[in-house]
Amino acid sequence: MNAPHLIRFTSDFFHDLEQQLAATRGPLGQPSRTDFLEYELPSIREIFSTRFDELAPAIPGRSDYRVLIASGSVVRAYSVVGQLIHDGTIEILQLDLELGWPNTPDDDPDD
Repeated sequence: MNAPHLIRFTSDFFHDLEQQLAATRGPLGQPSRTDFLEYELPSIREIFSTRFDELAPAIPGRSDYRVLIASGSVVRAYSVVGQLIHDGTIEILQLDLELGWPNTPDDDPDD
């Protein structure tokens, strides 16, 4: 078994987070940036650290870029792109969030 990779989150990752989530929770329970960092970041770090080679390539022909697409606990889903750099560290570069939840039959206002 390979040793876990060191993980570094870039300023671009945090910029993406800042653009997609507010600093505080929304009035309808929308998650905050802190919620995402507390609940989603640990698993992102763990997966990139220990399973980088199992993730799908983010760029065809570039095995040093991988993407994690997953459902979240505070967001519907997210995709994260990381790059393995020359010293074995993985830099987490990009974050895209899917914030909406599908309507359930109980959510139909016409009932």
